[in-house]
Amino acid sequence: MIFSAPYFLFLYLCAVLFFYYITPLRWRNLVLLGLNLIFYGWGEPVYILIMFASIVIDYTHGMLVTRCKSRGNVRGAKLAVASSVVFNLALLFFFKYWDFLAGSLEAVGLKLMPKLNLKLPIGISFYTFQTMSYTIDVYRGDARTQKNIVTFGTFVTLFPQLIAGPIIKYKDLDDQLEERIHTVERFAHGVQRFVVGLAKKVLLANAIGSLWDTYLATPVGQLTTLGAWLGVVAFAFQIYFDFSGYSDMAIGLGRMLGFEFLENFNYPYVAKSATEFWRRWHISLGSWFREYLYIPLGGNRVKAPRMIFNLLVVWAATGIWHGASWNFLIWGLFYFFWIVVEKLFLGRVLEKVPAWLSHLYGLLIVLVGWAIFAVEDCAALGPYLGAMFGMGAGLWDGAFLYYLGNYWPILVIAAVASTPLGANLWKGLPQRVRQTALPVLLCAGLILSTAYLVDGTYNPFLYFRF
Repeated sequence: MIFSAPYFLFLYLCAVLFFYYITPLRWRNLVLLGLNLIFYGWGEPVYILIMFASIVIDYTHGMLVTRCKSRGNVRGAKLAVASSVVFNLALLFFFKYWDFLAGSLEAVGLKLMPKLNLKLPIGISFYTFQTMSYTIDVYRGDARTQKNIVTFGTFVTLFPQLIAGPIIKYKDLDDQLEERIHTVERFAHGVQRFVVGLAKKVLLANAIGSLWDTYLATPVGQLTTLGAWLGVVAFAFQIYFDFSGYSDMAIGLGRMLGFEFLENFNYPYVAKSATEFWRRWHISLGSWFREYLYIPLGGNRVKAPRMIFNLLVVWAATGIWHGASWNFLIWGLFYFFWIVVEKLFLGRVLEKVPAWLSHLYGLLIVLVGWAIFAVEDCAALGPYLGAMFGMGAGLWDGAFLYYLGNYWPILVIAAVASTPLGANLWKGLPQRVRQTALPVLLCAGLILSTAYLVDGTYNPFLYFRF
């Protein structure tokens, strides 16, 4: 089930809000847990068993960590944390990477593992990280042990951010799981945020995504330099509005239910470096890797060679987390290279050059990175990158002019909407104008999005598969 589907908007969501708000406060977590499981099991009911296993394993391990620590058994507590981490990583590896590793070994003549062709449980990359962080935080003393398995299960299965983030740490939601504030104002803000995210996803990401699909399907021998760049720009807008729109919808749904989730994006395309881009893009993932991998490895408090090694581990993990394909690992190592270069010397240079130049550098890095990310066929990746830089490709052709002529309005709108310019223009309007225009714009966004969903069939969710 995805948020931008009519049956979610007009059936499931309405049912959730109805049953949630007619339920007495003390029973709402139990009702929400059941509704969460219905959401998760909509497409593949069998995978609810995996969710139950994840809940039970991490709940019991959190209790075990606390028991060992209370008895002074530090070694036992560490073993419990290690056991939880191994379970979650093994679960993630089995479903997400088994066939990838089996295929890679088979490609070099080693048939050591059979391909299982299992369907990937939706959101497994997200909820395994969330539950894994719980036992770690309990061991560190950063989170309380949750003794109520229903409350813990509600955290693990919380449907607004279950299948595509943002990645929520238990310690950030602990108090809200026990007691939430429900007000008309918060609910209204949640609806507003949800509709904005829906419009970003449906009216922008879907509209511009078809242009990228066209260029991805173009034989590499027919690509031109400007055409290849136009395709990557389209993908950059598609993935941003797709994922940030989903995050907006998740935050909005959370507010409707009394939860406050952390922000996941902060206008990443205004970044002036690769480092700044990752402070603004998928903030919850960057925070997770920094807190649970980079800092435990020593972070930047070590000598340069060790720091470079730490960054290598983090960025290799970041790349492969996004998908079981070699291009994702290459994408992670691509950012590793540029972030190391920026840390060693380039960052200081970028601070001194004109802002427009550093911004141009940042966009170039990001767009080349998206080309690596989007072209999953490694045999086609090299030729596509070559076309972007004029290797064996013409500058433009009639197809480029045709697509540019058809898509330039949505490209301009997307460019403005992906920067703070639109928000600043909105804030600059008189308050009375904003109060009058806001409900009209929200209704228009909901109606147009619904009309698009009912009439069209193109409605992918890029991060849904992760």
